[in-house]
Amino acid sequence: MTSVQPASSNISSPVRTIRIGSRKSQLALVQTYWVREQLQQRFPDISFEVHTMSTQGDNILDVALAKIGDKGLFTKELELGMLNQEIDFAVHSLKDLPTCLPEGLALAAVTERENPADALVVHQKHKDKQIDTLPEGTVIGTSSLRRLAQLRYHFPHFTFKDVRGNLNTRLAKLDDGEYDVLILAAAGLQRLGMSDRIHQILPTELSLYAVGQGALGIECRADDLQVLSLLKAIEHIPTRDRVLAERAFLRELEGGCQVPIGVDTQLDENTLTLTGLVASVDGKRLVKDSVTGTASEAENLGIQLAHKLRQQGATEILAEIFQIVQRS
Repeated sequence: MTSVQPASSNISSPVRTIRIGSRKSQLALVQTYWVREQLQQRFPDISFEVHTMSTQGDNILDVALAKIGDKGLFTKELELGMLNQEIDFAVHSLKDLPTCLPEGLALAAVTERENPADALVVHQKHKDKQIDTLPEGTVIGTSSLRRLAQLRYHFPHFTFKDVRGNLNTRLAKLDDGEYDVLILAAAGLQRLGMSDRIHQILPTELSLYAVGQGALGIECRADDLQVLSLLKAIEHIPTRDRVLAERAFLRELEGGCQVPIGVDTQLDENTLTLTGLVASVDGKRLVKDSVTGTASEAENLGIQLAHKLRQQGATEILAEIFQIVQRS
């Protein structure tokens, strides 16, 4: 890692201990302590403490995510902690952070993105296979409606089974033979030092990734100017431009984290290309399109793409999905 020079602080207010909120999962803590390290290197005279909390998504492990609801499933408790002055900011996997934040909170910074792609992780008996050569009836483990819908569209001959729990729990279920393969975020495996478990990176032609996947979103109180200033020091502007387009696309479609909406963003100097899709849960219908513009109009690009997909049938697909989820 490149060495970091301490930042010259322009913050004249009295220095205080900054309290960082995090979920208790291994991945969440790895991500949070990485953020703490980045800030500590830049602001060595400030103390940063990590405070952990359990969220609803962490506590309910025997129900499919889509059936629980998607509004703040992994973030609500941390957000309440900020609003109640118990913590000063929270580190999230950005894909878990709803696109509409509670009043008084703001997305303060977005860190540089890891590989946002989905990854195929296989049981030993399929080590010689790629996703397109797996046999009929292969049991695919995923808790994501987005992955489920896209893979059903391309591979209707597979069998799909929900899988919950932390990463180690899911991998243990795979290795014990409960599943033939898992579809997981490459970024999570990389951050936990498990890159060797990635058997194949799925191309975007098969699986567009989740909005914000691979990036960390740091949320704080909107009126805490000192913390806002600190967090800007670790923001990665190219990643922020990409995810602002993605989040605007999702927000305009009124979709939550558990809706089959996928994206891909490419940034070439100042030219941003956003691709998005909406798919039915059964995988029988899928609408997909792209828009291109400048990075400075990232959010407008997301809105434009949402309107294009609505004209192609996304509205009807999403309405049917919400009815299915409400009935289940």
